[in-house]
Amino acid sequence: MGDESGEFRDAGETAGAGTDEGFGFRRIERGGTTGGCPVARGPDGVWEVRGYAEARAVLRGTSTVQAGLGIETVSKLPRRIRRPVLYRDGPEHREHRRQTARFFTPRRVDEHYRHLMVRVAQDRIDRLRADGRALLSDLSFDLAIEVACAVIGLTDSRPGIKRRLERFFPERFGTPGLTSPSGVYWTLRQNINWLRVYAGDVRPAVRARRRARRDDLISHLIDDGCSNAEILGECLTFAAAGMVTTREFISAAAWHLFSDPGLRAHYRAADEPGRLAVLGEILRLEPVLGRLSRRTTQPLELPGADGGRLTVPAGDRIDILVDHVNTDERTVGTRPLRLRPGRAMKDAKGPGLAFGDGPHTCPGQHIALLETDVFLSRLLALPGVRMTGPPTVGFMEAIGGYELRDCVLEVTAGDGG
Repeated sequence: MGDESGEFRDAGETAGAGTDEGFGFRRIERGGTTGGCPVARGPDGVWEVRGYAEARAVLRGTSTVQAGLGIETVSKLPRRIRRPVLYRDGPEHREHRRQTARFFTPRRVDEHYRHLMVRVAQDRIDRLRADGRALLSDLSFDLAIEVACAVIGLTDSRPGIKRRLERFFPERFGTPGLTSPSGVYWTLRQNINWLRVYAGDVRPAVRARRRARRDDLISHLIDDGCSNAEILGECLTFAAAGMVTTREFISAAAWHLFSDPGLRAHYRAADEPGRLAVLGEILRLEPVLGRLSRRTTQPLELPGADGGRLTVPAGDRIDILVDHVNTDERTVGTRPLRLRPGRAMKDAKGPGLAFGDGPHTCPGQHIALLETDVFLSRLLALPGVRMTGPPTVGFMEAIGGYELRDCVLEVTAGDGG
């Protein structure tokens, strides 16, 4: 509930005391308890990894490949069609990542995309101030779209790109297939959405870059010999990674900052590296993707209970439960459920494994954290801004991800900052 200062807190919560004790706690609960056996096989035969070191060993290993995220459907495509980078492994995947790494380096992000982030963020905040009220998910999605499109090269789109992407990335996903009416409907709808994005966004960008290359991903894919269909697949893969996840994290970070005056004061007083440390710690507690899946291609040895070893057979699926992994006290230290920016961790960085690890580490992590900071630092500097209440929380079970909606921002004239 709101109070005279415009703050709100969940029942039973108190504001943080400071960086020594930490600030708030995790707000998005995905179910289950923390701790437990680092690696265990479930009754369905799927291995679940809750330990940090064990999860990193799986992600860095050479005897696993991607699983989940629709890879079963993608694997049915004709062999002549190149899979998007998310669905490839081995030497081909490593070479693609090597060639495209330059688009995501911290230096490039700072030199090429920071000014865009600042311009778009300030434009949306000015609109909020003028209108007096807005949904945070709309503002953050606008920012994420603009930045991701610049990196990818989707800069020649017809009007309506946001609506096309909202249709393609619906808030409630179905199950494709031709054996049930719902599966047929979902498949037809998504095929139509593919065509909309292709006609409205990808085809105009490809045509422009076939006439004159630019310094972006689509130009690289053209030079690499990709067909228009393959470029469409890559664009949608990068769009999902760079737009949808960033929108959710901005909402999660804002929820923490608006509902904890101590944390907000700490964030506002910090320099950029200090603010990024706050965001990294929030992301450790609230990873957007709660589950990363792999399948073994040969027997994989992992540390077992009581210092022993266990073997995951070839062909088995492994689910890494990121929200559990990131609270492994052996790695992240004491009070793992407490938000403590700058906490000392063993062989780990601020966000933990929220961006993955190994060959499939998210390449856009510098972009995601910087654009979140650019937006939130300016939003919190706006006099009279407040979040009217906590968001509604939904989940995407297939990836263990969260969806935060109904975060309403208001600007009240005459209030303090």
